[in-house]
Amino acid sequence: MSKPKILIARAVFPEIIARLEAHFDVESNQADASWSKAELIARLKDKDGAFTTGGDRIDAEVLAACPQLKICANMAVGYNNFDIAAMTAAGVLATNAPDVLTETTADFGFALLMATARRITESEHYLRAGKWTKWSYDMFAGSDIHGSTLGILGMGRIGQGIAKRGAHGFGMKVIYHNRSRLDAALEAECKAGYVGKEELLKTADHLVLVLPYSPASHHSIGAAELALMKPTATLVNIARGGIVDDAALAAALRNKTIAAAGLDVFEGEPSVHPDLLTVPNVVLTPHIASATIPTRLAMASLAAGNLIGFFKENKPLTPLNPAVIAIK
Repeated sequence: MSKPKILIARAVFPEIIARLEAHFDVESNQADASWSKAELIARLKDKDGAFTTGGDRIDAEVLAACPQLKICANMAVGYNNFDIAAMTAAGVLATNAPDVLTETTADFGFALLMATARRITESEHYLRAGKWTKWSYDMFAGSDIHGSTLGILGMGRIGQGIAKRGAHGFGMKVIYHNRSRLDAALEAECKAGYVGKEELLKTADHLVLVLPYSPASHHSIGAAELALMKPTATLVNIARGGIVDDAALAAALRNKTIAAAGLDVFEGEPSVHPDLLTVPNVVLTPHIASATIPTRLAMASLAAGNLIGFFKENKPLTPLNPAVIAIK
């Protein structure tokens, strides 16, 4: 009996490829080429499954061209690269990689918050340019983190991890807004209070975005929302590009509507809105919140485990549209 055919759409750890090769006929992309949709379809059309990353768009057009496809396993917790409705209609299972990156991403979110509030990137550029010739009382004076108010928009596992770091490590007052309120015990564990979105925007000294992307959350932070924030406030986005209107944010930073921003994700990434590259009061990182070797290996291992579990026992580990499994 022939092995199922699997496409690994981007470069990944060699040990993950070896694990998958024990079960599947594998085509891998260790050259790490960024394929166009046509190139992706050409490689995927004779495959039974795919190991994907957040940059690999699986939509109705791809699915129609690849009728043999049965599963796409994302090496990410986010899955806005998947058209879940189209995949379900086509009988294609979608999986993601939750939980394994929670603590690492929360670490990074707090690191980005600190770099933004304390103007670390801006001051490093100043030093590297040879402009540091003397001390002055207000040189790169930023804002305090300890004792300030931390606002979190989106209170899933990563948001809760950031809340705990702020409340327990820095004595911050934590407020949050979410589609649904946490239960009382979890709120107490996070030392977090629930507020409306408008109050969150008006009150937070440091606002961290950790909500999933969907059409409903597109441009959740735009010019109107930024205008509600304190002029001394900072904004950090480790969620997904498109949640923030990047053009509006660049204008708000230039006009000092808010003090600073830290961004790990961008609308249309890897492209970055050019206006964000011309304002000094923003920290920019290339979508690396989960980028530690142990965490990225765990993410890849979970994606591989989903493929193996699905084809061997019809039991994927983290299905997104489990109704598909019942008809396999």
